[in-house]
Amino acid sequence: MARAGLSADRLALAGADLADQIGFENVSVAKLARHFNVKPASLYSHVESSADLKTRITLLALTELADSTAEAVAGRSGEPALTALGNSFRNYAHAHPGRFAAMQRQLDPQTAAQSAGPRHVRLMRAILDGYQLNEADQTHAIRLIGSVLRGYVSLELSGSFSHSEPSSGESWKHIVHGLNVLLENW
Repeated sequence: MARAGLSADRLALAGADLADQIGFENVSVAKLARHFNVKPASLYSHVESSADLKTRITLLALTELADSTAEAVAGRSGEPALTALGNSFRNYAHAHPGRFAAMQRQLDPQTAAQSAGPRHVRLMRAILDGYQLNEADQTHAIRLIGSVLRGYVSLELSGSFSHSEPSSGESWKHIVHGLNVLLENW
């Protein structure tokens, strides 16, 4: 019998919160069970395994970021939209480092297709429409933008930029502007 109040969604949310506290790689069903003060076996009626729990956290993080990004870029185009996209991504990663790490997890093709991942791509394509790129170039640009944002934020979160001036926030502004210049001159 399922413990009252526990569900797969509640476990995914609690797991995501735990990931933000202890790191995504450290999340497990056993650690989540301790959080709820239950035996791990009582969680298996909601999640199949720690891998299933981590997949659910990944899906939650992708959805949360898609929601915040959609709100941030709404009504914007060009550099303001690109800046809103980048800032939404960076702010989410700083606020939720465990969830950010979860988004690096590779999903199987079927799960990926049903996730918020395609929504992220549609948001980026909508932004790139303002740069007059054809579909193939949009794909290349999406990969470039994703690589730059993810790479920069990953290095920033690891402390790589904390040893020198200017601040990482100042560099961030220049990097996003540089992406805009590149896209305008693709």
